[in-house]
Amino acid sequence: MNNPEAFVDFTGQALRVLMLASAPILIPALLAGLILGMVQAATSINEATLSFVPKMAILILCLALFGSTIGGLIADFTLEIFAAIPEVTR
Repeated sequence: MNNPEAFVDFTGQALRVLMLASAPILIPALLAGLILGMVQAATSINEATLSFVPKMAILILCLALFGSTIGGLIADFTLEIFAAIPEVTR
C-alpha cells in the first residue's frame, strides 16, 4: 500500500457518486413534502396519510424513472474501484 492518495481519491469519488445517486430521489421527495406541507398548513388538515401517500407515489415514480441510471452509475463506480485494486496494492 504505497499509494494512500488513491484512497482519498476513491473517497471523493464515492461521495460524488452518492450525491448523484441520491439526488433524483431526494429532491422530488423534498419538493413534494414542501408542497404538501404548505397545502396542509393552508387547509389546516393534519392527516398523516395525506402527506405519506403522495410522497410514496413520487418516490416510486422516481425510482422507476431513474433506477436504471442510478444502478448503472453505482455499477460503473464499483467496476472502476475493482479495476484499480491491483494498482493500489503495489
